[in-house]
Amino acid sequence: MDRINDSVETINLEKQYSSGVYSKRDLMIVRGRGALLFDSEGHEYIDLVGGQGIAILGHSHPDIIQTIQDQSINLITCPEMFCNPIRARYQEKLIEVAPNGMERVFLCNSGTEAIEAAIKFSRLTTGRKEIISAMRGFHGRTMGALSATWKKQFRQPFEPLLTGFKHVLYNQLDDLEKAISKETAAVILEVVQGEGGVYPGTAKYLQGAQALCRENGALFIIDEVQTGFGRTGKLFALEHFNLEPDLLCLAKAISGGLPGGAVLIGKNVKPFPPGAHGSTFGGNPLSCAAGLATLDIIGKESLIDHSAVQGAYLLSRLNEIDSNLIREIRGLGLMVGIEIKQKVAPFIQQLQDKGVLVLSAGMTTIRLLPPLVITREQIDQAVTAIDEVLNNA
Repeated sequence: MDRINDSVETINLEKQYSSGVYSKRDLMIVRGRGALLFDSEGHEYIDLVGGQGIAILGHSHPDIIQTIQDQSINLITCPEMFCNPIRARYQEKLIEVAPNGMERVFLCNSGTEAIEAAIKFSRLTTGRKEIISAMRGFHGRTMGALSATWKKQFRQPFEPLLTGFKHVLYNQLDDLEKAISKETAAVILEVVQGEGGVYPGTAKYLQGAQALCRENGALFIIDEVQTGFGRTGKLFALEHFNLEPDLLCLAKAISGGLPGGAVLIGKNVKPFPPGAHGSTFGGNPLSCAAGLATLDIIGKESLIDHSAVQGAYLLSRLNEIDSNLIREIRGLGLMVGIEIKQKVAPFIQQLQDKGVLVLSAGMTTIRLLPPLVITREQIDQAVTAIDEVLNNA
């Protein structure tokens, strides 16, 4: 057998040569189409991992394929010291669809890069150092983003982290009110905490946090790295709560599967001097072209409405499951967490054996992030498998 197509050989090679920072599943994925993935032996899987939130358009969307092919013929990379028409149009489009008050765009390659940039921009604008984020929050793994992240297992091996960071209880406005002051540069929050267990924020909390920032002269940063681009039934999850942040961090789904990230910058953020920040690959024409195509596909295929409708259906089907293992089901749109009374790792493997791929969000929550193109039939098949696994424990 060809070594490239030999799943055992490939799995062993990855285990031998990979860095070790990823927990590997014994599964070799070679192809995807829509909300389905296929392994090297031709087995089909319903993908509720969705590239950890990247694959909102599904896998191998024909318009994205064509866009990448067309753009790669003309120009793949172009640093921002030179102007480029694709980048200019993409930046314009992002501001066109952004919340009120957004005026400029910083383009990068990932969510953690977007968070790092937002932290620097907030300190540069306010002249203050303190950043407040929430317990259970996850903002990335580089040192600034990690300092804003709360979970001990992510933080502890790399301490000391950056100084000036505080963590407060999520959805507890009184706790934030006690912590914020005239020394606070910014408050950074997720609209739905993803890695922390899929906990949606309340309107009272999120709107109250925004008001506290305004009162204290701090910037309000919203992290929509996982929730943006239709995931929750709105283009941005903040639209559920009429929020107008000063800095909006985006990534994952932003470029149709290619690396991409952005910080949308509001009117309260000072203009930056040249050299204040940068990104070698940020704003490359290939990712920008894919980003433009992504926004076009979202509109053309009504994927935001689809996310809202299918998300409501998924939640209703999950709530029909009668299992003593389920503690709570939480979610917004097609971002769902199933918290159970045991560790989820064995159940994730059992679901994989049944042809359904899912994520964890902590030790006891199964996280579902399907492509927005998932069908009702695929949802039914996935829920049936989840029901069987939870009721056969």
